Amino acid sequence: MGLAVALPFLGCIAAAGLLWQWGFMGWLYVGMLVGGWLLTGTGITIGFHRLLTHRSFDTYRWVKLVWMALGALSVEGSPLVWCAVHRRHHEHSDQPGDPHSPHLHGSGLIGTLRGLWHAQTGWLFTGYWTSPELARYVPDLLADPALVAVDRMYYVWVLLSLFLPTLIGGLATWSWQGALLGLLWGGLVRIFITHHITWSINSICHVFGSTEFEAGDASRNNWLCGLLGLGEGWHNNHHAFPTSARHGLAWWQLDASWLIIRGMELIGLAWNVRFPNERALAAKRL
Repeated sequence: MGLAVALPFLGCIAAAGLLWQWGFMGWLYVGMLVGGWLLTGTGITIGFHRLLTHRSFDTYRWVKLVWMALGALSVEGSPLVWCAVHRRHHEHSDQPGDPHSPHLHGSGLIGTLRGLWHAQTGWLFTGYWTSPELARYVPDLLADPALVAVDRMYYVWVLLSLFLPTLIGGLATWSWQGALLGLLWGGLVRIFITHHITWSINSICHVFGSTEFEAGDASRNNWLCGLLGLGEGWHNNHHAFPTSARHGLAWWQLDASWLIIRGMELIGLAWNVRFPNERALAAKRL
């Protein structure tokens, strides 16, 4: 996990240096950066989170495997480990045992800063990641041989996550320079951005934002994280209704992941889509 955190960060430093010296590198690399972020980011938000962890909708097995593979390409850990850690987070949200709460690290400004660091990145170097207790938290996922097979291929997905943009950059420009820039922008920088958008839900969305529903913890709705996190930043909504496929519960709360799920439902690729009714919303509204 140390390499997964450090190498994308170093890639961002290298990218900043290249921009400073050479300027804009071309739309090809912007396309790989943004396109890769959207594909792997929704692999996390729709695949790992709403589908696998919370089972907020049902779909065909092949669709589930596609979302699982896209999530693995984000290099945020193997699918089953990711889901186990997240289920543990909900079980102990902002209480002892929560893998990444920002509220268990002292009081005052120093305690808040320590907590934000822990929730953003520090928790990845704790025992929660290396001892995820799969049998306890994801027995349903372990019972599916296909899901286990995809999970066991995690390091293949990591290599593909770096190899594919390298290949695209090389073939598009027919040069080693293009291949290396593809690796940099479509690989390392994209991974860094996807990582820290996801991890900001753990940190920022438990400290800054609004609370609209009783959730039993310090989860917050944050509009910026809602936008960049493809709907995940409506975090208070999510903690109040964990199995809801839609996190942006108000009409103005943009939830890109929900729009994709709704589109899947309309064309028959998703069903049993879960969503709180008006009575459930009213019961928890503050």
